[in-house]
Amino acid sequence: MYTTRDVPACNSYNYGDALYWDVRYLEEGAASFDWYQRYSALRPFVRKFVPTSSRILMAGCGNSVMSEDMVKDGYEDIMNIDISSIAIEMMRRKCSHIPQLKYRKMDVRHMDFFQDESFECVIDKGTLDSLMCGTDAPLSASRMVEEVSRLLKPGGIFMLITYGDPSVRIPHINQPGCSWKITLYIISRPGYQSCVDGSSSKSVMEPVPLTEWGLLPPDYVLDDPDSHYIYVCKKMDRPFGLTQTRRRLDQISCNNEDKPSE
Repeated sequence: MYTTRDVPACNSYNYGDALYWDVRYLEEGAASFDWYQRYSALRPFVRKFVPTSSRILMAGCGNSVMSEDMVKDGYEDIMNIDISSIAIEMMRRKCSHIPQLKYRKMDVRHMDFFQDESFECVIDKGTLDSLMCGTDAPLSASRMVEEVSRLLKPGGIFMLITYGDPSVRIPHINQPGCSWKITLYIISRPGYQSCVDGSSSKSVMEPVPLTEWGLLPPDYVLDDPDSHYIYVCKKMDRPFGLTQTRRRLDQISCNNEDKPSE
């Protein structure tokens, strides 16, 4: 499912492809870039939901300085992954003096390197959006969210920062096999100036209500029409984790294959 904001980018680039990002980072050199928001704007949400002692996964770190800013703010253990080997090598060299930061090349759709329930928090700032502009977008998004759920401990937080409104992101978050309690916040683009006289009465730290279908209320008006959405997804307990479910299904399949045919 795409938004109208997905379509132009999807027609121009394959943002889900490692080669695209390798070329881009080579062209940009050592310059850093943060998608959507800097840590200073996201800090109130991160501090509210993520203790500084948490083991954090930054999914699709690129050459962002967000992890560095979080370390300066007291965070102790951040694993940064990205599909681009160029970005990872650049950041590994740049941050070699910061023991709280680790870097590894990895595809967010296939994070088998990590064991189940190994993180208290996963942060994504634009990676899911990139996959939505790649080939097999719905499948890629599904695999990423499934992997994020697998890696989080029960009660852990998946913080998704995206341009996708609830009608196009909630279906990917609330997929079969995942169980979340979702709290939504909306934040204007950096530097956005409202054309409406007077300041908005809404606080960015005030959760935005969702309908029973996971949509914005019909009468909800965005201050900034191109706002960014922050989905704070708390992983809820369930009888079986994703890996355990796979193993159980595999076991059933094997047992059925072992049965003699009648």
